[in-house]
Amino acid sequence: MGTPTPAPFASPHKEKTDMRRNPAPGSRFGMYERETAETRVYASVDLDGTGNAQVNTGIGFFDHMLTQVARHGVIDIVVSATGDLHVDEHHTVEDTGICLGKAVQKALGDMRGIQRYGWAIVPMDEALAMVAIDFSGRPLLEFSAEFRRERVGDFSTELVAEFFRAFATHAHATLHIRLLQAQNDHHAIEAIFKAFAKALDMATRFHPRQNAVPSTKGYVEGAGESPENNL
Repeated sequence: MGTPTPAPFASPHKEKTDMRRNPAPGSRFGMYERETAETRVYASVDLDGTGNAQVNTGIGFFDHMLTQVARHGVIDIVVSATGDLHVDEHHTVEDTGICLGKAVQKALGDMRGIQRYGWAIVPMDEALAMVAIDFSGRPLLEFSAEFRRERVGDFSTELVAEFFRAFATHAHATLHIRLLQAQNDHHAIEAIFKAFAKALDMATRFHPRQNAVPSTKGYVEGAGESPENNL
């Protein structure tokens, strides 16, 4: 008996997702869909948005973190994911990182005029996190954080690094993350995601005095590419 063909992608939030397929004229919008035997993920970003989020991955704490990225990064994010959560959250979290990374890469285009670099140090009560990002075309994650618990709510703490590794790889970004101090793992992870949001906001802003590709080479590896399966 042959392997059954996966059903076509169907977002649990089809009406809202379709709304974001028609971004405002001139906005920097990117989207990406990915379907495997393990997950179906739709992600879109509008880098010139206002901080709106429509997120449903089936993982409540992860949804909360992605909503923080939208709000504090002042970008619009739509994520709709269904995955093999009966196994664990790994595939859903990683594939969401892949799709968001590709959506951001698509939205940035040739990166002409953007700042390229962004950084932030953000507190969340007793927790303090530092994030720096460079849309360099050289994917890399340097991650330094230790958590006290294996899980926060329905989310495995080891997946924080997996999400950001997937994002950095597929956004073609160099990403440094350090948790400087924390007592509470919820606060620690939230500080990391909020610092990431602020760094992303800084890096993707337009420079007021420059309208060139932000590299002396005149080109950033991967910039302007249209990843497969973009609509």
